[in-house]
Amino acid sequence: MNFPADKFLQQALKKRQEQNALRELVVNNRMIDFCSNDYLGFARSSELRNNILSESSTLQLQTNGSTGSRLLAGNSAYVENLEKEIAKFHYGETGLIYNSGYEANMGLFSAVLQKGDYVIYDELIHASVHDGMRLASASAYPFRHNDLSHLEERLKLMQGSGTIYIAVETIYSMDGDDAPLAEIIVLCKKYNANLIVDEAHATGITVNNGKGKVQELNLEKEVFARVHTFGKSMGCHGAIVLGSDLLRNFMINFSRAFIYTTALPLNSLIAINQSYKLLQQSNERIYKLHELITYFKKNISATIPLIQSNSPIQCIIVNGNAEVKKMATQLQESGFDVRPILSPTVTKGKERLRICIHSFNTTEQIQKLTGAINSFFKK
Repeated sequence: MNFPADKFLQQALKKRQEQNALRELVVNNRMIDFCSNDYLGFARSSELRNNILSESSTLQLQTNGSTGSRLLAGNSAYVENLEKEIAKFHYGETGLIYNSGYEANMGLFSAVLQKGDYVIYDELIHASVHDGMRLASASAYPFRHNDLSHLEERLKLMQGSGTIYIAVETIYSMDGDDAPLAEIIVLCKKYNANLIVDEAHATGITVNNGKGKVQELNLEKEVFARVHTFGKSMGCHGAIVLGSDLLRNFMINFSRAFIYTTALPLNSLIAINQSYKLLQQSNERIYKLHELITYFKKNISATIPLIQSNSPIQCIIVNGNAEVKKMATQLQESGFDVRPILSPTVTKGKERLRICIHSFNTTEQIQKLTGAINSFFKK
């Protein structure tokens, strides 16, 4: 059956195809994982799975779903205690759990930013933050990636205006590099700005028991709000916004992404709880992960355009959608699950292979992967 909207859909997909940027779902056919955000292997951990099953059995779950939003039937003592425990782990005052990192960012930014306010964001900030800003009435301005001088230029223009917010990620999802948090905090104090930090890719991988970059630098008291997600290193699903009791109460009352969504079911909350328990016993995994990151960088040829990163996200620039797709296909045919990142997801000319290192990868696997990449670039 044809619909009036079909013509538009066909034209949009055709244009995307002509740009060699058409997205498709791909099933991993048992390739070696150098793609997922499962940095510590929690998502595949039999220990975590058994702990989740054990706690679920002990609690004797009465329902499969939460049956409503947190403001209706979906709240429980379990989720409120879990929020307190996670906040305590991250040295935060309190927290509010969302169904995903996307919802947390969208719910936070769309609720807090008001007409007359300003938000200055790193140009590489995640799409979820962009969508939250679009739903808000504040004026939004990007600053060049990790460019403190450009950030200060923006801040100078905002002085004497409405409330100012700065939005950054601690580890950027498409480059894998760190934000200069300590220096940004200095600017926040100088210009009376509020810092919002997305810790999505730092949660679980930092060498302070995976508490994140903010705590690694002892800056938790300087940050207005932090977002920690559970769908990456934590191996489960959901996210938490950490901040003051005042912020939590505000979000409960004004964050539409929290108010109008069905809450996470108890079995998902159990998974989050057990994941945090496992994280506190995972220093060995975290140190191994960083050893493998160093090993990967050591084995990549110095002539290859590798973006500087100390995180599990290691990206190699391959100019053009066609070329990066070709190289990714060659690596996949060699048994390595490496995916291309195409424009417009990244800037045209900055297309890349996004390689994720995990604690469960072996030095042999990394040696073979880097050998294949070095060989392809020589050709």
